[in-house]
Amino acid sequence: MRIALLGTRGIPASYSGFETCVEQLGQRLVQRGHQVTVYCRSHHITYKGTHYKGMRLVKLPTIPNKYLDTIVHTFISSLHALTQHYDVALYFIAGNSPVTWIPRLVGTKTILNVDGLDWKREKWPPLAKKYIKLAEYLATKLPTIYLTDSRVVQSYYRDRFGSEPLYIPYGSEVEIVPPGETLARFGLEPGKYVLFVGRLVPENCVHHLVEAFRGLDTDLKCVIVGDAPYVADYIASLKASAQGDPRIIFTGYVFGKGYYELGSNAYIFVETSGVGGTHPALLEAMAFGNCVVVHNTPENLETIGDAGLAYDGKAGDTDLRRVLQRLLSEPGVVEEYRRRARQRAQTCYTWEAVTDAYERLFYQVCGKPMPDRLQQSQDQGL
Repeated sequence: MRIALLGTRGIPASYSGFETCVEQLGQRLVQRGHQVTVYCRSHHITYKGTHYKGMRLVKLPTIPNKYLDTIVHTFISSLHALTQHYDVALYFIAGNSPVTWIPRLVGTKTILNVDGLDWKREKWPPLAKKYIKLAEYLATKLPTIYLTDSRVVQSYYRDRFGSEPLYIPYGSEVEIVPPGETLARFGLEPGKYVLFVGRLVPENCVHHLVEAFRGLDTDLKCVIVGDAPYVADYIASLKASAQGDPRIIFTGYVFGKGYYELGSNAYIFVETSGVGGTHPALLEAMAFGNCVVVHNTPENLETIGDAGLAYDGKAGDTDLRRVLQRLLSEPGVVEEYRRRARQRAQTCYTWEAVTDAYERLFYQVCGKPMPDRLQQSQDQGL
């Protein structure tokens, strides 16, 4: 099939989970014989090639603005798609729903992954929140079909709109990398640091971890990986809070092998985010075999099952400090949760199974016969 992936910044992945999903899913679809095109924002993607891991890249401009960047690029990409004879156009992010009808004009089937409940994010002013809520409703009407990677979000759509999206989880395979240049660059030792990975935005509550860690009596370090545009004041406040504590290290963005090295050698991973659906960094931390501690949102609790621990987000740093203090004093508990996390990631969140589910859906919406390998995995409940 001819498949287009739209609505993200593009690949190579260098920002968030949806870009990683596009890269992981797209390369596997290519390996299975499909023609895959990824739409990229020309101001974001610096990679010069026209193809990446077998996927064709179409780089188009947009308005690099907090409110217009995504929807303008997706609109332009949708217009471009009209002439490309795609069988399927897979969109990401509920905010892109208003343009998912465009490729349908020429018979392309459109599918939208709505992600989490983006209107909960503090970065959006009231008008933007209203737009996102409208876009959620339009997600149930304008694409051929829509889906989510979270059972909690699935329940939200069912309760709010009387419409239940399909559920396809996110994948979690990672490369285990021994200690090397990245740990040396940041002065880290394997198994001697607590790790956070994500965007440094207010709703991700990284301040919970900074304040909690400052109150811990430990030789471990706290490594905060990530950055974010448009929130300079918040990031400055995080760094100001950490001033005077050399144990707290801000690395900025780290991708590829460096990211895998940091994840492979962490002792504990903390997911402080208070909004969103399934967080890819959390799944990958589980795949690394980290002991994971999460903000107790329904989405995070769904992700970890019985393979991690949670703290009360309303109590914030006070309760997170309590959980971390317990883990630091009980290494046996840490080792047990490391085992559970790895096992859950390998059982519930694999990219091959995720690709099977997407590919099966593509054949179904296009009304095309499904290959025997997909039919067999479906019959086996995989």
